[in-house]
Amino acid sequence: MRLDKAIERSMSMDDATWARHANPFSFWTRVPILALLALAIWSRVWIGWWCLVPVGVLIVWTLVNPRAFPPPASLNNWASQAVLGERYWLDRKTREIPTRHAQRAMILSVLSGASIIPLAYGLWVLDPWAAFAGAMLSSVFKLWFCDGMAWLAADMAAATDR
Repeated sequence: MRLDKAIERSMSMDDATWARHANPFSFWTRVPILALLALAIWSRVWIGWWCLVPVGVLIVWTLVNPRAFPPPASLNNWASQAVLGERYWLDRKTREIPTRHAQRAMILSVLSGASIIPLAYGLWVLDPWAAFAGAMLSSVFKLWFCDGMAWLAADMAAATDR
């Protein structure tokens, strides 16, 4: 089983949830989660085991977020297009997507995932530069991935219009 499909299944992402997740508020309120999670973990230095409270809140928010907002009135915005493209990406085994999109998405996913290594190291040894670099790199690669997903959605829409 592919990791991306396993994550989708664990989040119980059905058509209604995907429609709600396409709301730009859902997209943009997910963007800072990694940085906030890093800060919550770092807060163990200041508040000890109480750091598990913000960590838990962020985990719950990650699960609730795709359902927290209504479907958007319009899908004509970058964030909604990124979510639509992500659905195409996740369905790539049943619906063919252009190779250039698949390669780009895979490379950016690997880079985003690899960026977690310096983040985890920084959080483990309390190295703020490693933690910051890892969180920022992962976020940049994830947003770059999302940009590619918006591009994929546009290309897939253009292909069905032909």
